[in-house]
Amino acid sequence: MIPTRSKFAFGIILLAIAGCSEQQTGAAPGVPGQARGPVEVAIVTLKPQSVPLSVELPGRVVALATAEIRPQVEGIVRSIAFKEGGNVAKDDVLYEIDARKFEAALASSEANYKKAQASVTGAQATLERNRRLADTNAVSVQTVEDARTALLEAEASAEAAKAEVDTARINLENTKIRAPISGMIGISAVSVGALVTANQADALATIRQVDPVHVDLVDSSANLLRIREQISNGTLGRGEAHEPTVTLTLENQKPYAETGTLALADMNVSETTGTFSLRARFGNPDRILLPGMFVRARVNLGVMPNVFLVPQRAVTRNASGMATAYFVSADGKAEQRELVAGDTTGNNWIVTSGITEGDRLVVDGLQKVSPGAAVTTVEAKIDDNGVVEQELSAGKPASAGAEVSK
Repeated sequence: MIPTRSKFAFGIILLAIAGCSEQQTGAAPGVPGQARGPVEVAIVTLKPQSVPLSVELPGRVVALATAEIRPQVEGIVRSIAFKEGGNVAKDDVLYEIDARKFEAALASSEANYKKAQASVTGAQATLERNRRLADTNAVSVQTVEDARTALLEAEASAEAAKAEVDTARINLENTKIRAPISGMIGISAVSVGALVTANQADALATIRQVDPVHVDLVDSSANLLRIREQISNGTLGRGEAHEPTVTLTLENQKPYAETGTLALADMNVSETTGTFSLRARFGNPDRILLPGMFVRARVNLGVMPNVFLVPQRAVTRNASGMATAYFVSADGKAEQRELVAGDTTGNNWIVTSGITEGDRLVVDGLQKVSPGAAVTTVEAKIDDNGVVEQELSAGKPASAGAEVSK
């Protein structure tokens, strides 16, 4: 027989165990097995809209044109006529090479040319005289032919002498080294008094055209195929004569003021990286963009019509990799759906399938819901970038606010 005191203690232990069981199961005290009430979640009501689609790519600034200055003749540099780092115009004189020996060579070749011309005149007169004598049989036909041959040789010698004159004149002109293009010139590799040689390996200076400039971009071939597919199936709209525009972010994270356009796309994909090159063109009146500078470029591809913006925080991936999100049905139950979401803008996924107008998307309280669970809803406030500005906190509902699309 159990003592009365022991029975009383045993009863207290049983009551404690029952209370713990009720707390763990979530039932109300004294009402075993009672179900938990509806879960409160924050939602936004979705509307379709047209969303600009862009892609961000790395890039390098490239000069529009580059010219390396090299001498065409050998000699001593007598003067340098430009300011390093300044602008030069096409045909401006950059260097002058000692021209005395080239002036002498031109004078000598001109004298030889005159001598050759005199030989032509003499040979022409001899031929005419022999022709007249041949008419009276005073000289033989062979004599006439020899005179004709001598004239032809004299004329050939005159042509060769004329070519030497032209060569000497070109060499003399090349003692003044001129700018082949307009642009910004760099540092001179030589100084006055230096000896330079014709077509030497080292450039004397380099001229670069930097207004406008090119920006070379790199993108993946997979992205190119996806964009082409979106254009062909109508999910990415491009107006008539639409030319994609490009904007830049500089290395200091500040935007570049000028807007550029795509100039060309390389028709070749790298076998090692699977990427291809794009080239954009920008005005550069203030010389802010310099060759070799790294930039981030945003290429505006077009507009995606009738799509939905879904905050990234509301989307998860299932075991098969499909995007999923929770919605609230008409009868107040949570339901999970698969979405087609490939592109992003700000903190939003751009969803092209799986949503209809007026659907209520769960954006907060996701950790408390499961498929088929009863829910109560409050409107969440979300900014244009998909960031939830007001959310559920300590059981208090978010303040009513703007919808995802305005």
